[in-house]
Amino acid sequence: MAGVRTLKRGGSRFYIDPEDAQIKVPGVTSIVGMLPKDFLTFWAAKTAAEAAVDNWDIVSKLIERDPAGAIDYLKNAHRRQTKSASDLGSAAHVMFERLARGETINDRHVHVDVKPHVRWFREFLDEVQPEFVHLEETVWSDTDQWAGSFDAIARIDGELVVLDWKTSKAVYDSVALQLSAYRHADRIILAETGESIPMPTLTGGAVLHVRPEAWQFVPVECGDEVYQTFRALRSVFDWERDGKKAVVGKPIASGGEQQTGTQRRAA
Repeated sequence: MAGVRTLKRGGSRFYIDPEDAQIKVPGVTSIVGMLPKDFLTFWAAKTAAEAAVDNWDIVSKLIERDPAGAIDYLKNAHRRQTKSASDLGSAAHVMFERLARGETINDRHVHVDVKPHVRWFREFLDEVQPEFVHLEETVWSDTDQWAGSFDAIARIDGELVVLDWKTSKAVYDSVALQLSAYRHADRIILAETGESIPMPTLTGGAVLHVRPEAWQFVPVECGDEVYQTFRALRSVFDWERDGKKAVVGKPIASGGEQQTGTQRRAA
């Protein structure tokens, strides 16, 4: 396989140009991650509170033995929940790709938590009859300097669309930015050969949303207007990583007693 290598740096994912390892561009999901997420503060606090209430017998004993450990256990509750959902989503994505490629999967070898997702994906294939053109490939924008990996490009009812599989609780509006980026890429880098081919002209995008209890196929607006917002976030990404570091200079005049936080604590 000649897939595009990636690396993590400062919490963001970067793609390495297979033709020039000196060229590294941020990933689509890291760029979309520049969106404000004020709701996450409330969610993280709620998750920590629920962990304390649901596991009070464990937490109370831990407080007696190791108060710092109890704090760590509660403050990381949201991370444990996120990882669990991420692991399930990753396992389901593997099954979706295999089924999309026409593989026969024995349900006895499927984890019990993923079996409902496999069932619904099979039903989606039967109902919608997608003709897959590309699966799990990397796209690259030479124009705007970013890269990403899409789940599928398929022909459905005569239209060529980019698809994304989601197992999250809901289809969030940020997926429009994600799909608009894929749609506006300059080229696809084929995993098998590393060869770049032009991005085909797509008519739109959609999400296959699969939950344990049901599935739905949801169209998503991902045209030029949405992509302009993605491009703005691309600029915000550069600001957050490098741009803001040089905007505040050293004082050219000052007065009074200036102390750093460390000096105040020492005093």
